Amino acid sequence: MFLKEFHAVVFQNVLILCASAVLWKQTTATATQVTRPRGVSLARASLYIPDSDFTCLDGSATFPFRYVNDDYCDCQDGSDEPGTSACPNGSFYCRNLGHEATVVPSSRVNDGICDCCDAADEYQSGANCVNTCKELGSAAQEEAQKRYELESQGYAIKLEYINKGKHAKQSQQERNMALKAEQLEAEALRSEKEREKQEAEEPERQALDKYRQIEQEAMKEKEEMERSQREGEASKAFDWLDSNQDGKLQVEELQTHTAFDQNQDGTVSPDEAKFFLHNEEEMEKNEFVTTGWPLIKPFIMKAQGLEAPSQPEQQAGEIPLPDDHHQEESIPETDGEEGEEEDEEHEEEGEIVKPSPVTPSSIEYDAETQALIEAANKARNAYDEADRRLRDLEREIRQLEESNSKDYGPNEEYQPMDGQCYEYSDREYTYKLCPFDNGSQRPKHGGSETRLGSWDSWDGPEGSKYAAMKYDKGVQCWNGPQRSLKVHLSCGMENQLLSVSEPNRCEYEMKFTTPAACSEPQKPNDGDFHDEL
Repeated sequence: MFLKEFHAVVFQNVLILCASAVLWKQTTATATQVTRPRGVSLARASLYIPDSDFTCLDGSATFPFRYVNDDYCDCQDGSDEPGTSACPNGSFYCRNLGHEATVVPSSRVNDGICDCCDAADEYQSGANCVNTCKELGSAAQEEAQKRYELESQGYAIKLEYINKGKHAKQSQQERNMALKAEQLEAEALRSEKEREKQEAEEPERQALDKYRQIEQEAMKEKEEMERSQREGEASKAFDWLDSNQDGKLQVEELQTHTAFDQNQDGTVSPDEAKFFLHNEEEMEKNEFVTTGWPLIKPFIMKAQGLEAPSQPEQQAGEIPLPDDHHQEESIPETDGEEGEEEDEEHEEEGEIVKPSPVTPSSIEYDAETQALIEAANKARNAYDEADRRLRDLEREIRQLEESNSKDYGPNEEYQPMDGQCYEYSDREYTYKLCPFDNGSQRPKHGGSETRLGSWDSWDGPEGSKYAAMKYDKGVQCWNGPQRSLKVHLSCGMENQLLSVSEPNRCEYEMKFTTPAACSEPQKPNDGDFHDEL
């Protein structure tokens, strides 16, 4: 019996002690809440202890705690007046239970305007403030939920981008390995075809050497014939002009031919005649053939075209012109047509015409040489095809290696944007961004496209490298620097160019949204808006 009563007494005392502990905890918490100065956050409550002196948070002064919130600024940093407007540089903490806590400048305390949703900043102004924290917290919670859902969708697309990017990178690496294997085979094939080409070209070269000699001889013969024709033409002209047949051409003899009347006054003056004799009184035949005839010939030809006689007989003062009765005495034509006409005339008379000398264009190769040429052509074509195939492989390998060397983000999430282009238009221009390639602008009312920059690197701030892209070395501005472009990236449901600006001359900025810029979202909860509950 005694033992039972003892146990009951002990149990009762334990209950009393537990109740006392709970009461002490509640009392202490209540005391802390009551004694925390107005405008002080829970995180700084331990710095404001009513039972001891207060030290300014910047350490500039220490004084009795009663100076805190006495509406007089004692600390340089304003930390002694968190709940009044006494310090211009102070701050007031809004608890905003039910919503997000905020901090407002102390100058707004008791200014008649409700800055805290719980109206704590207007405790003495008499402003008719209503606590709207619960409603704002609910709206913020709803907005955060919507933002979370959108970011979740964007992040889901980003995961697809990551899969595509990694798959593309792996495919490119596999393709690159296969191409390099093909490259080795193509190099060996080209070497083989080059050897076959050289082997086929050597007998072709030897066979063609004799034809080249024939071609050279034909060219010399042709040149000699032309020279001889020119000299014969000049000699015939000299003989006609040398009327006294003394082997010299004098001024008086030229004056008898109206073809040399340069000023068209009807007579040939001595000066006009001397012009054709190099300003001398006379000219011998050798000099006339080499230098005089080229000067006189255009005037004679002009005279032939304008003053051709209507009668076979020579007109006084004119140069004899060719006709059917005096063909052998006419001045030869200069373009070779007369020779052709003479050949035709001789053919009509049944005479044998000497064939024209062999020219390169008229050479016919023998069957053996032709076979060598065809074999060499075939070998050259085979080499060209093998060389072209190798160069195609090398070009594709370079492109793949260039693509593989690009930084498409930590997980290749930006790779699907490579090769795509996006546009944005304002009142004057249509802008185009091709990620990892270039950015440009084009006037909407006509004009050529101007490159704003070519892909250079990622240019985000420290810790957020992939938040911006840098494009440089664009077209140079008139009397200014080269254009450059910076693209700011943000999370969005789709790849979209939102805006373009030019904050500084020739320096452009674009805002671009893409799922690739989305981070894994954190699901919001009610505690995010009730930080002191």
